[in-house]
Amino acid sequence: MGGVGVQGARKNQDQPGQLTRHKLEGVRALVPPGDRKMEVLEFIRSHALNLPPLGKFALGMALIFGIPPLSRRIRLPAVVGLLFSGIVVGPHVLGMFGEHRPIADFLANLGKLLLMFVAGLEMDLARFRQTQSRSITFGLITASVPLLLGAAVGLLFGYGPIAAIVVGSLLASHTLLGSRVVAELGANRLEPVIVTVGATLLSDTLSLVVFAICVSTYESGFSISGLVLQLVEIAVFVPAILFGLSRAGAYALKKAEGEEDAYFVLMFGTMAVAGVFARIINLPDIVGAFLAGLAVNAAAQDKPAKEKLKFFGNAFFIPIFYIATGFLIDPLVFVPSIIDNFSLTSAIFVALIAGKWIAAEVAGRAFQYTLAARMTMWSLTLPQVATTLAATLVAFNTFDPLHQRLIDDRMLHVVLVLMLITATLGPVLTQYVAPYMLDDPSTKEALNA
Repeated sequence: MGGVGVQGARKNQDQPGQLTRHKLEGVRALVPPGDRKMEVLEFIRSHALNLPPLGKFALGMALIFGIPPLSRRIRLPAVVGLLFSGIVVGPHVLGMFGEHRPIADFLANLGKLLLMFVAGLEMDLARFRQTQSRSITFGLITASVPLLLGAAVGLLFGYGPIAAIVVGSLLASHTLLGSRVVAELGANRLEPVIVTVGATLLSDTLSLVVFAICVSTYESGFSISGLVLQLVEIAVFVPAILFGLSRAGAYALKKAEGEEDAYFVLMFGTMAVAGVFARIINLPDIVGAFLAGLAVNAAAQDKPAKEKLKFFGNAFFIPIFYIATGFLIDPLVFVPSIIDNFSLTSAIFVALIAGKWIAAEVAGRAFQYTLAARMTMWSLTLPQVATTLAATLVAFNTFDPLHQRLIDDRMLHVVLVLMLITATLGPVLTQYVAPYMLDDPSTKEALNA
């Protein structure tokens, strides 16, 4: 499976401060022969590799501190800036953190789990209940249409049935990056926005369940008995986490309310335990983390420890996950791969754009929403960041019994491009179309009610 653009595929025995042959050739390819830039890069790399662990930690903290505000100044999402910084300091360019990074990789894995746990925690269950039937309807449509279109594209470009369904499941979810935009406009109390927020709960859950079935089936090999067993395990696991852990977690959290540090640790531990149980039945740990977040959602509402956990995750672990994701990308492979597979990239992008638009149009017209409201629903469901990125990395690191990856390098690169484009495009479109929704007379009545 190629693996050229991925750190994990290379076994390297270089001593610190030395360039391997492929790295040196990569650097030479970036600059003219004899150019001093190559010597500068080698100088930076050799000295960075010799930094003590605390020095590398300080460098990582500097990236987390400086990159997000710099990204916002040039109107890019912070996640995009952190991803690019990971490419630059990663093993394929400057190599400041070396080839083998067990501590950084562990912290990045925690960041990935916290990203999904916080996604579950932040689901607005109260709003979901306000428009439950409409949220369920829109959630089903906005998950199923992109899933079908994405799977069709995967099959068209030669992927197997399981890999194709995984590609579709990656497009089924979405991240509400535009929620801050509608909140600033005062549109977050409007029904189309509430329906979209509620639909996120269902679409993310459905996409992760489909994804989990595919990952488990791919790892163990397809068989009818194995698939039936997996479905039974999921049918037991999901309610056990959502309802069993919900009650047990609520009881334990209530006991720890007087001790904020214990409350904090208990929430962290809940995420880890759910992830471990998910792995026991061959499900991705991100599925367990997301369901755990949903399970303790109601119990943790308006609790200081919840906000501190979110702050800790968003300020430390999750940025490390984004930076470490950048480590996977070799720009010498990434750019040619996108050019060579431009048709695949375009097809995936069109499948997402069309799938989310069809879902918003069908549901919006059924609910008799205005054009501006339908366009706002569409723009809010475009960004593919949190769930998509986490699931993509799990799929990339999933192997079958013959040690073949579930998704290959080119699909990893395509999804990263999709994430970069939609993370920027979604909020920009929301900022453009949402104000028109506010001009509608019925909307003004709803806001004044």
